[in-house]
Amino acid sequence: MTDIFSKKKRSEIMSKIRATETKPEKIVRKFLFAKGFRYRKNLKSLPGKPDIVLSKYKTTIFIHGCFWHGHKNCKAATLPQTRKKFWTDKIMDNKKRDAKNYKHLRKSGWKVITIWECQIKNKIKQERTLNLVADKIIMPTASSEMFSKIGKKEII
Repeated sequence: MTDIFSKKKRSEIMSKIRATETKPEKIVRKFLFAKGFRYRKNLKSLPGKPDIVLSKYKTTIFIHGCFWHGHKNCKAATLPQTRKKFWTDKIMDNKKRDAKNYKHLRKSGWKVITIWECQIKNKIKQERTLNLVADKIIMPTASSEMFSKIGKKEII
């Protein structure tokens, strides 16, 4: 199947995709601030430039787009039918880079929390996910397994 847009139009559409200040990031930050958490955004001195850094709790939060970071078993992470090899390589590179950054952060003593955009799309999932995140931030030695699954979907 070929693209329904011209190359010029597709380029224009793709140029509007934001890397920071996305709607999911704003939702998470608003929640955290309302709960009394203070944070810094996109700290360049840490591997991966986390979306949110809570230094007091030695915690980083990444808010990932399901498509761009290859969220497993998510409808939003479906690859386009055109240029499959390009997209597969791009998403795999993103996943490898994410894993490398998480590893460096954990070795440095940081907790790493990943929130997927699909987890905060509807209000019910959003509330449940954000409350789990708040709990994980304040728990001194929260294990990832405690928060890894709710139902069949990966949560954090």
